[in-house]
Amino acid sequence: MLSRSHQLRCIANDTRIDPSEVASDFRDPETRELYEVEYPWSESRTGTDGSARNLPNASALRHLWAERRNSTLPIDQSGVWRYRELLPILKNDEYAVTLREGNTPLYDLPRCGKLLGLDFLLAKHQGMNPTGSFKDTGMTSALSVAAERGFQWVACASTGNTSAAMAAYAARAGLRSIVFIPEGKIAWGKLSQSMDYGALTVQLRTDFDGCVRMLAELVKRHPIYLLNSVNPYRLEGQKTPAIEICEQLDWQVPEHVVVPGGNLANGSALGKGFAELKHLGFIDRIPKLSVIQAEGANPLFQWFTNLENQLRPVTADTRATAIRIGNPASWRKAARVIEATGGWCEQASESEIALAKAQIGAEGIGCEPASAVTLAGTKKLVQSGHIQPGERVVLILTGHTLKDPEYTIDFHKDLLATGEAEANPYRKPPLVLEANEATVLRALEAEITRP
Repeated sequence: MLSRSHQLRCIANDTRIDPSEVASDFRDPETRELYEVEYPWSESRTGTDGSARNLPNASALRHLWAERRNSTLPIDQSGVWRYRELLPILKNDEYAVTLREGNTPLYDLPRCGKLLGLDFLLAKHQGMNPTGSFKDTGMTSALSVAAERGFQWVACASTGNTSAAMAAYAARAGLRSIVFIPEGKIAWGKLSQSMDYGALTVQLRTDFDGCVRMLAELVKRHPIYLLNSVNPYRLEGQKTPAIEICEQLDWQVPEHVVVPGGNLANGSALGKGFAELKHLGFIDRIPKLSVIQAEGANPLFQWFTNLENQLRPVTADTRATAIRIGNPASWRKAARVIEATGGWCEQASESEIALAKAQIGAEGIGCEPASAVTLAGTKKLVQSGHIQPGERVVLILTGHTLKDPEYTIDFHKDLLATGEAEANPYRKPPLVLEANEATVLRALEAEITRP
């Protein structure tokens, strides 16, 4: 069994603190950078000479994790806490707050793969989590820490998915929650979730970054636990899909993993997950990890292509609301993962996102617009030679298609105004007909006989 003790390490200067010492905004007071959870067995603690290692038996843990699939205990049925030996952040597992998150499917995408000239294209669909997005994997871990430490209130700023996940897990734990969202810049499907789960929902006349600033002031003044992705315990849960991917591939490692880029914590978390698996002896290499942003919310892409030291925030503007973030908090973590793994950063236009979403949908697998940037970006990575035809590529789909049904309807009715000049064969608008037998049959016969 791995040690439950852990500490927090500043990613800028390696300063280490006890978890009880962390500030309410989860930033180092000197560098203003974020923290990372570090265990006694972490690579940063053991050194390159192999000293001080107390590593587990990887084969034994693989067997244990597989065995837990047959357990009826809620903590074992969770696709996050099933791997709890690799995130020992709780002193007592009884505080784990779970909605049976994780255990999401890994689909093959043969038609999309053929379009791109790839032999192996897969999609890890995190939209199949309880509240419909990948945020559940991070929320179960961070909110469990809040519950164990006795907080009664939790809060977040959100473009939609974080608020839905936090509200659900807070309700499950019996905690009270506050959500800050930018007015008019959130899909209704997501807003309805936070209200349904009982959160105090505050719509601010600003963007996501303005909501973050307001939240920071709130948690300074009141004992409210911050649950945005600056909270390092969020990333501990969000790293577990890396374990699931390897497990689902019989512990074979894909060559490339492609992730949507919004606040950029997800790519950071997956990179941490793969790195820990290699360090602990579960896998022998780490996949390349690439991040794709929307063209209208692309600060990491601009930093990556301009080779500047500091990221420049942008005014975000994209219909892919889940990644409409102009000043991502975890950009430095994500940048390090991209560089360490040999990955890349790309962007996708609004029309490219819309087409990619429809192409994924044509596989019978829906996703929200932000997820579709992965396919749009992968097309460019193949064209530029950063992905080779024989490589196994896994797209991370972060949200369910029903998160933003208005987008889907607008696409099929040709209302997105994406600037496309040609007819789109993936567009399937509804036929509106009089309830007349001859009219209906004539229209359907025309469709049936269409080449």
